[in-house]
Amino acid sequence: MPADFKKFLDDYGGGVISGELVVFHPRGPGRLLERMHGTHEMFTGRRDEALSHGDAEHFPYAFHPEPGGLISWGYDHSGDEHFFLPSDPDPDQWKIVTMVHEEGCETFDGSFSSFALASVRRLLDVNRYHGIDPQALEFLEPEDLEELVLAGEIGPVQPSFEPL
Repeated sequence: MPADFKKFLDDYGGGVISGELVVFHPRGPGRLLERMHGTHEMFTGRRDEALSHGDAEHFPYAFHPEPGGLISWGYDHSGDEHFFLPSDPDPDQWKIVTMVHEEGCETFDGSFSSFALASVRRLLDVNRYHGIDPQALEFLEPEDLEELVLAGEIGPVQPSFEPL
């Protein structure tokens, strides 16, 4: 595994970054390890099915334990799954692949820590009314909206970490 990922796990363990990004610890609680294995099995099955129909576009990579297969390390509450792509003998050069809502891949060409920081920055930069149904805006008074913002129920998400 990449050094910065191992350092993160040594310092913090598995947990949730900013209430959104869930990071697994390979030796963490059983349910997370089971989820990692289940993720690999599920995506391997979906990839096999897609390949049998000639559709490799959404699943361009194999999954662990196949050699060079994606290695699950977490997910987010938006429905995306995150993997390491062991594309280099040096784990510190591995890329991060995100299966976006199980509909395709996005590749992040950077370290785990860079990916985690980019995720936190993205959550900090959202509109102060982010997370509320736009139709509800017309029915809420400004002071009600401000209460929701102050309670952290909508708007930017402050950096945090909650261990699992």
